[in-house]
Amino acid sequence: MKRSWLVTIASVVIMVPLLLLFVSIKENKADQKAINAVPDIKEFESRSSEWGKHFQREYDSYMKTRKSDEIKDVLKDEPALVVMWAGYGFAKDYNAPRGHYYALEDNINSLRTGGPVDAQSGPMPTACWTCKSPDVPRLIEKNGELDYYTGKWARFGGEIVNTIGCADCHDNKTMKLTATRGYLKQGLDAEGSLKYAEASHQEMRSLVCAQCHVEYYFKKTDWTDAKGEKKTANVVTLPWDNGLSAEAMEQYYDQRDFSDWTHAVSKTPMLKAQHPGYEMFVTGVHGKQGLSCADCHMPYVREGGVKYSSHQVGSPLENVANTCLNCHKGTEKEFRATVTRKLERKNELSRTAMSVLAKAHLEAGKAWELGATEAEMKPILQDIRHAQWRWDFAIASHGSFFHAPEETLRVLGSAINKGQDARLKLRSVLARYNAADYEAPDFSSKEKAQAIVGLPFGKLVEEKKVFLDGLKGQWFEDGKAKGVYDAKSREGMQLKTSYN
Repeated sequence: MKRSWLVTIASVVIMVPLLLLFVSIKENKADQKAINAVPDIKEFESRSSEWGKHFQREYDSYMKTRKSDEIKDVLKDEPALVVMWAGYGFAKDYNAPRGHYYALEDNINSLRTGGPVDAQSGPMPTACWTCKSPDVPRLIEKNGELDYYTGKWARFGGEIVNTIGCADCHDNKTMKLTATRGYLKQGLDAEGSLKYAEASHQEMRSLVCAQCHVEYYFKKTDWTDAKGEKKTANVVTLPWDNGLSAEAMEQYYDQRDFSDWTHAVSKTPMLKAQHPGYEMFVTGVHGKQGLSCADCHMPYVREGGVKYSSHQVGSPLENVANTCLNCHKGTEKEFRATVTRKLERKNELSRTAMSVLAKAHLEAGKAWELGATEAEMKPILQDIRHAQWRWDFAIASHGSFFHAPEETLRVLGSAINKGQDARLKLRSVLARYNAADYEAPDFSSKEKAQAIVGLPFGKLVEEKKVFLDGLKGQWFEDGKAKGVYDAKSREGMQLKTSYN
């Protein structure tokens, strides 16, 4: 009898955990089945909260990008940039990027987009919306690509009312990753090393990011609308025909005699790198080892038995144990020390390049003032153009010091060399006009730099405030009336700028 009781107790001890395990597995399978099911989401659904009804974990993690809300005025920290970008929008306002939750908000609030008073005013073209919202593909589908890229930025204020979200990267029918911007497919096919149609799922985990985190320019394209009216579109284009390196794209632009703007002081035909993160990433060890952007910026996480990709896109350093230390050895403290050293090296070279370039622009301005000829200045301006392009290519690729530290330092080194070449040539020109001892004015603060380049900062701020208090609000009301605005995409949003 005693023995039978012992057997019974042992059986219960064994069976209860097995039963609980069975129930857990069954529940997990139910969760995974729900996750893998394809929901009914309409085409061009730009409201991420509608997708979130079916993918709650991913949506909840995406909404956490609103925690990255700090405004960091880069021009205040690095006033040389005001001189380097004189005559271009970035000299007005340039902040460190915040979370995806704020992408549209920061685009609207930036002094770069101006203070339009109607759909036809303001300094920027419609193309400036392209990376900021899943509303863009809907407009391209509705009116055609050339129509979308035609006109002023303010033209679509009442249509583009949702920030970066689910529809930017996922097919609404299959949920597979997909490029929703045609220029990426065209750029890949032109470059040739990876055809879009042949991209694997792992490669797509980088390519959807590359829709925005790439170098691009606005290619002026003439076209005629249905009414026979001739128009010019500023079409987003990737300069990848010659390759993905800084030098290859520099050559691409030189061959086409393209410039983003003419520098207000030095009169240099300038290039502005956007954010060539993908191009820099593929040259580094992570890219060459087959990692994707999502492996580090959207790591897999578990809730119970459910595994999904976190959409709280941000720095891997915010979660080192679940990102970097999956591959790298050592402690978190040791790893962070290594990253800090890499960043310090990049910053040292970057600041050297900025000082050289700002002085080169100001010295070139002085040479023009003294009567220098175009023949004298042409090789100098070419050096300045190439030097600043290379500096910008390395720095505008956010995280380049970690993605590809060797390439970053190489490109920065070449920027310094070319900048110094320009200054040496300028010294000869200045001496020719009896100004060999000329020294560039002090640009050690944002305010001093703005005064040197003649930037009317106060006027720009006042114009922007009028816009923020009026037309901006009307745009979101228009979006509500059209049924495209997702109120949850701005839940708890507070106005934050560097100029308030």
